[in-house]
Amino acid sequence: MISELDCVALTANLPEHGLTVGDVGAVVHVFKGGRSFTVEFTTFDGSTVAVAKVSAAQIRPLSRHEIHHARAFEPVVH
Repeated sequence: MISELDCVALTANLPEHGLTVGDVGAVVHVFKGGRSFTVEFTTFDGSTVAVAKVSAAQIRPLSRHEIHHARAFEPVVH
């Protein structure tokens, strides 16, 4: 079960936010008993790049046997 403040990884691209599968964020709110979530995605310096509402199918909990991976981030201009 995914709870508030858990770190999660995307299982689907969110092109409207410039996010891709594997990007890691922190759950800031759980809706409808865990059917959807608000997740904040940040750079390593702590700058928020997106706050996205996602379904349970679009994220997964992190395993203790995983490591962080870095990639350049290009903000989406609206």
